[in-house]
Amino acid sequence: MASGLRSPLIHSPREGEEYYTAEGCYILESWNRDLDPDVSVARARVVPGMTTRLHRLDGIAERYLILSGRGRAEVEGLAPREVGPGDLVAIPAGAGQRIANLGETDLVFYAICTPRFVPGAYQDIDPEPFPERQVR
Repeated sequence: MASGLRSPLIHSPREGEEYYTAEGCYILESWNRDLDPDVSVARARVVPGMTTRLHRLDGIAERYLILSGRGRAEVEGLAPREVGPGDLVAIPAGAGQRIANLGETDLVFYAICTPRFVPGAYQDIDPEPFPERQVR
């Protein structure tokens, strides 16, 4: 697929645009535009003690690039593994995934999706019922 991006530009996401997801993390869309369907980049933030919902993305490969904090990544086909700054978790399209914050500070990472993330691709596959969550 050829990118629709034809002109250079600089995009600056605003902190006030961060939102809480049903997945159990905060997201700030760094880049997710129709004009560039090949990729999206979002900053994800998981608060201490939180584990995101077990989910998969239909037709979208994802990478977590850990920026700060300490977590445990679970990806279908791999043993759970602790991750920290600089680690990259590569997740094939359709693979079950979740991440837990094991530290006392926020776990922050970039979620890089190819092609770009669209909400209809998200599939919650967690066997546990959706709990009430405390949003800070």
